Amino acid sequence: MKRIYLDHAATSPVHPEVFAAMKPYYESFFGNPSSIHQFGREARRGLDNSRDYIAKTIGASFDEIIFTSGGTEADNLAIMGYATAHKHEGNHLITTKVEHHGVLHAFEFLEKQGFEVTYLDVNEEGRIYSNSVAEALREDTILVSCMFGNNEVGTVQPIKEIGSLLSEHKAVFHTDAVQAFGMETINVKDLGVDFLAVSAHKLNGPKGIGFLYAKKGITFSPLFYGGEQERKRRAGTENVAGVVGLAKAVELSIKDLDNRRELYNKYRETMLQIFNHENISFKINGDETYYLPHILNVSFPGLSVESMLMNLDLEGVAVSSGSACTAGSIDPSHVLTAMFDDINRSHSAIRFSFGYGLTIEDIREAAERTVKVIKRLTK
Repeated sequence: MKRIYLDHAATSPVHPEVFAAMKPYYESFFGNPSSIHQFGREARRGLDNSRDYIAKTIGASFDEIIFTSGGTEADNLAIMGYATAHKHEGNHLITTKVEHHGVLHAFEFLEKQGFEVTYLDVNEEGRIYSNSVAEALREDTILVSCMFGNNEVGTVQPIKEIGSLLSEHKAVFHTDAVQAFGMETINVKDLGVDFLAVSAHKLNGPKGIGFLYAKKGITFSPLFYGGEQERKRRAGTENVAGVVGLAKAVELSIKDLDNRRELYNKYRETMLQIFNHENISFKINGDETYYLPHILNVSFPGLSVESMLMNLDLEGVAVSSGSACTAGSIDPSHVLTAMFDDINRSHSAIRFSFGYGLTIEDIREAAERTVKVIKRLTK
C-alpha cells in the first residue's frame, strides 16, 4: 500500500535541488563565516548571497534580514524583543485568538511581565473583523501582530489593510507569514509590515532555519547573548548550509508559485468532489474566498478526530487534526474554538494539506480511503 503524505502544513520534504545546494556547505565550504581566512570567506559568501537574494524577493534590503532557527524564534524575537525594548512607550499589545502558539505563548509571557494584551475575535471563516484592529487601538498600543495565513484552516487575513491603518499609528506591525510564504506574493513595503517571520521547512527547505524581516530603523532586544552575528541581533554561529537551503527553497517557491496555487486548488476541488459524490457528511472550515490553496480543513460531524487520525494512518494517509505543535493533544483546536460555538465541529476536524511530490492520482486515492474510513466509523 502506497503511503500518501497530506500533512505538508506541518512540514514538507526537502526538495532535491535544495539538498544539492546545501551539500557543498557541509563538505567544502564548511568554514565559520566570522573567520577571516579563505574557509570563512567562502562560507560568508554563501551567507551574504543568500541574504541578498531573500531580501530582494520580498522588497527588503540586505540588512533587514535576520536568520533564525525557524518561525517560532523569528516570531518571539519580533514580539518579545520589541515589546520589552519599548515598554516605556506603551503597555498595550494587540493580536488575534487564532495565532500560532509561537505567537500566542509569546504574548502570554508578556502578560506575565505586566503588558496588557487584546486578543481579537474572528468570524466563522476565521477572519478578523475589518474594523476590530481600529477599535482596539489605543494611545499606548505599541505592537500589533496578525498572522498572514492560518496554519490550521488556511484563512488569509487582511494584512495590507491593517498595514495601511497602522501607518498613522506609532504601533509596529508584525505578521507570522510561515504558512503563507511561498503561497502568496509578498512585498513587505506594499503590505506595510515592520516584522515578518518565515520558516524554511514549510516550503521544502531544511528544518531549523528561518528568517525575520525587521524594518530598518526599528530597535528591539535580542533573545540570545554571545557573539556579534546578525548585526548583534541574533548571537550564535550562523547555520550557513541551512541559510543556503532556505534561499534555494525560496527561489523554487517563487518560480513556481502560480502553477502550484492552481495545482493545489485542483487537489482541493478533487477531494471535495469525491466527498460529495460519496454522499458523506462534512463541513469545510475556513474562508472560501480568502484562503491558502494548500490547506483544506474539514469537519466530519459525529466522528472523533482521534479515531479518524488512527484509521487514516492505518490506511496509509497522513493528515493532522490541526497545528503540528499540538498534534499530540486531545484538546480542541484553539483556532476552531475561536471560530465556532459548536465544540463538536472542532472535535471532528481534519486538516489535509498539499505539497511537493503529490499527484492527482494520490489525491483521488487519499480521498477514497478517507471516504472508506468515514463510512466505516459511521456504521
